[in-house]
Amino acid sequence: MTQDQLERFTLAQDKIRQIREATDNVDGEKMPEAALDYFFETSNLCIGTFPILKRSEKGETGKASFADFVEEQEKLYGLFKGERYENSFLNPSYAVERLGQKTGGILSAIYMDLTALIPWSYEGEGAKEKILIFLELLIELHTIFAENYEAEESEQLSLEELYSSIHASLMSFEHDYTELFVSEGVKALILPEESKFYTDILMNSDLDDPRHLYFYGSAVGTNELGLWEYISRLSEKEVRSLARTYVDGYINGFAVSGRDVSIKETVSIEYPIGLERVMRMAVKMFETEGLHVTIRRDSVLSSGRRGAKRGLYTDAIDPQVYYDHRDDRAYYFDRAFVNRTTEVMKTTYERYKKEARLYGGPAVVETFGEKKFDPVNKPESITYSEEQNGLITELMAQSGKITNDYIHGDERSFTVISYPYPSIGDKFGEIFSRTVEVNTLDAKKWQKIQQALVDSLDQGDRVEIKGRNGNRTDLVVALHPLSDPSKQSNFENCLADVNIPVGEVFTSPQLEGTNGTLHVSRVYLNGFEYRDLELSFKEGMIDSISCKNFETREENDRYIDDHILFHHKTLPIGEFAIGTNTTAYKMAKEFDIEDRMPILIAEKTGPHFAVGDTCYSESEDVATYNPDGKELIARDNSITEKYRKTEPMKAYFNCHTDITIPYDELGSITVLRPDGRKEVLIDGGRFVLPGTEELNIPLDEI
Repeated sequence: MTQDQLERFTLAQDKIRQIREATDNVDGEKMPEAALDYFFETSNLCIGTFPILKRSEKGETGKASFADFVEEQEKLYGLFKGERYENSFLNPSYAVERLGQKTGGILSAIYMDLTALIPWSYEGEGAKEKILIFLELLIELHTIFAENYEAEESEQLSLEELYSSIHASLMSFEHDYTELFVSEGVKALILPEESKFYTDILMNSDLDDPRHLYFYGSAVGTNELGLWEYISRLSEKEVRSLARTYVDGYINGFAVSGRDVSIKETVSIEYPIGLERVMRMAVKMFETEGLHVTIRRDSVLSSGRRGAKRGLYTDAIDPQVYYDHRDDRAYYFDRAFVNRTTEVMKTTYERYKKEARLYGGPAVVETFGEKKFDPVNKPESITYSEEQNGLITELMAQSGKITNDYIHGDERSFTVISYPYPSIGDKFGEIFSRTVEVNTLDAKKWQKIQQALVDSLDQGDRVEIKGRNGNRTDLVVALHPLSDPSKQSNFENCLADVNIPVGEVFTSPQLEGTNGTLHVSRVYLNGFEYRDLELSFKEGMIDSISCKNFETREENDRYIDDHILFHHKTLPIGEFAIGTNTTAYKMAKEFDIEDRMPILIAEKTGPHFAVGDTCYSESEDVATYNPDGKELIARDNSITEKYRKTEPMKAYFNCHTDITIPYDELGSITVLRPDGRKEVLIDGGRFVLPGTEELNIPLDEI
């Protein structure tokens, strides 16, 4: 920090203490009680982080005891729990009740962003500038209230009338500091030196001591502690095997797509707190491949995808809190914000274009088994306007294009693997072991079995999928024509590389000729449950979509718009796949965890259909081959063919959501050939194509 910033910081801390003292002693205060209570809460939060920041600056975090960390967590992250949250201004419903719809709503949103001071205080000097600007924002808000209620009574504005001044301050704040937060996000992705705080914890802490889980400053709960405890009991050989599967998946992803990993120098790693022992081993393995890691914290601000479980993440905060604040950005999201965000992104990438070109892509560890979440819609929470929804899709498109301009899609890769959380139940250890088994199945055996499916599918021009047992699916998927079947294939024989575990053959459907209904009785997508989800396709595009989660159609439509359509009016079918991992399906059935399986594994347990971009998005020109040497030609659809080279923002939707029909709801999958003949691949939920019968063994054992 500059000398000026240091002086401002000291003054800001003093002023925050004065605000707390004034609100704690209300004699002579003219503000309404609700406003005093709000500033007491928010200033109290800030003051609670000051000792942590001071300790961090001195490099003394490691001197705190386990009990110290637990006490800090309860004091600060306890804000998000139970009655304390319900009766706090963090809760939009409570804030609106006390302060009015508009003023209460916006102040609750600002309070939620202020909670970012908790993790930042653990980062010490590196986060002081961000802490400073939020302290000054709170001081500015207090000044607005103080000056209003110090005026003559006839000139005072009501709480709701103060909204305009508060909103103006927030708009100015977000515009002024867009550069700071957007550039920080880009740099954290591609510059290893930006990750020093996290890599120091990961690589240099005593991982046998659970205190290291708290060093990040994120919320730590039973899942984080339970995961650490389980991993700590594994042998060195077992930990090495977990890390090896993860790293090999990433490296193999480059190999199978014909990309050169040797030209890359960085990989971003994403993992849950508690898995450090595995991740430390993985970092060392990446380094032997010439790759340095970057680590980013899951977003803690409304301007990012807060609570998305990306980067370094935690499961210790009630998802309803994030759901209540999911659209907080709507208070300042406008054309100017979009323009400024994209401008900063482009400027930052241009400044670090060499480093961006050296970035290879993400290596992601996902989790499953979190406690079931049934969201409650609160009318007090702000929602995006129709105009803002349009701006969101525009920002997604522009951000995707800028990123791809500097991190070329045809040169990067990724890998994703998933493990359970202890909250999956009493048999967590068994489920974890079985997940490891599923993640390390014999790829060579699956390659042979799946080749039989690919060979049959390549003889068809369409595929018919029908449901059973109440599943209303009746869909025909059109396939691209093969000009030379001896050298070309429509379906990728997908093994355990980028998407672990093994077990699917997939294609990008031809949109024209893809028609019908896709239905699932229950499915989890992007962390949200859908009941009785039904999509109708017309010429490969979603014609209608519905679910029955909420009582009103309006609520269901908004739920779908937020988490499947992502504010697009329609989406194309981007993928059709046949999942072949019946071992994973058996595991889910045996432990009764079908509804808690991650899409990464669930998509391998039946046919699945993605809406959004294809699997080859922004890599359509990269020649990709199956193990038998045939080139995969279904890399485009009519939308990407038309726009990707001239108007790329129209070609891509920047989303890809997989929807799986489980075997017990699957009636049949039939290849339809141009000459009118048919070949059944699956009938009554069982594989009937010669060469695939072995896949039925786990199904018969259930």
